[in-house]
Amino acid sequence: MNLQPLVEQYRGNILENVHLGLLCGVNDKKELISEIGNAQHVTFLRSAAKPFQAIPVVKAGVPKKLGLTSGEAALFAASQRGEAYQIEALESILKKADIAEELLLPCPTVPLNDEPRADFYAKGLPKRRIYHNCSGKHLGIIALCKELGYPVDTYWSLDNPVQQSILDTLSYMTEVPRDEIKIAVDGCGFPVFGIPLQALAVGYLKLACPDLIEDEATREAVIELTGYMNASPNMIASHGFICSSLLEDSNIVAKGGAKGVYAFGLKKERMAFALKVIDGAEPPWATIVASVLEQIGYDNQATIDRMYALTPKEIVNDNQAVVGENRAVFRLFDR
Repeated sequence: MNLQPLVEQYRGNILENVHLGLLCGVNDKKELISEIGNAQHVTFLRSAAKPFQAIPVVKAGVPKKLGLTSGEAALFAASQRGEAYQIEALESILKKADIAEELLLPCPTVPLNDEPRADFYAKGLPKRRIYHNCSGKHLGIIALCKELGYPVDTYWSLDNPVQQSILDTLSYMTEVPRDEIKIAVDGCGFPVFGIPLQALAVGYLKLACPDLIEDEATREAVIELTGYMNASPNMIASHGFICSSLLEDSNIVAKGGAKGVYAFGLKKERMAFALKVIDGAEPPWATIVASVLEQIGYDNQATIDRMYALTPKEIVNDNQAVVGENRAVFRLFDR
């Protein structure tokens, strides 16, 4: 596996914690330009797969046929957090697509973010399936089944034609043969895919640089989908989360997944990066992404600043006194 230190955390001047992992970058020839650890390490994509899973939905014209707003359509690739504006949009999709909420596979749950969860308990509301952070993805696939005439009661099964289409799309975008993609079951019940980290970077390169996609229909779907993501970044996660913060920058296409996997593509620079924090921690993402952007000389300082606002370099205690430091310790390129 060849794990490498990505972020070190110091308390005082003593090393207290290390986040190990793997990271790689590719250029628009799909060549490795950086490798920290083993770029061929097979990684389950978890929610980092959502843009690929949403491509068939957009390709079939579902957002336009249903008359969805860009914010509603963005939820097909989202890990939403249960904010009121997200639930309102999900309810609108239910209505426009004529979908019964009971069709969604995830069990009823509560909102993830603190404020809507507190409101949920204060009002004594019932748990709902659309509170699940993958509900937008599920609604998109159900809507696709309805559009194409496939069974909706097994929309989540790998045997369903829409899931086979997703598998084909992932293979096409990442250039991993179908029979080499590892498959297990994700937290929400969907198939979850394992591919080499470099292949994930290639997939995000194509999301950011759709001119590299030869198939016209797929290329147009990617342009439409990433347009929704950049136009409505807070739908993809919510305010205060890295995906939404990165997507505020129209030059970036980004999405993370559970257990420490993250990927992003840069349109102007025509490169993409994928990483895996092996302990599954998410706070190091912002430190790592900020360091990557600094090391390539990224010219939008505001984006870098937003990363450091999410996970500051300085570690403070409960009294807001500075007691330590987060340090990115990897180097993308040989010096």
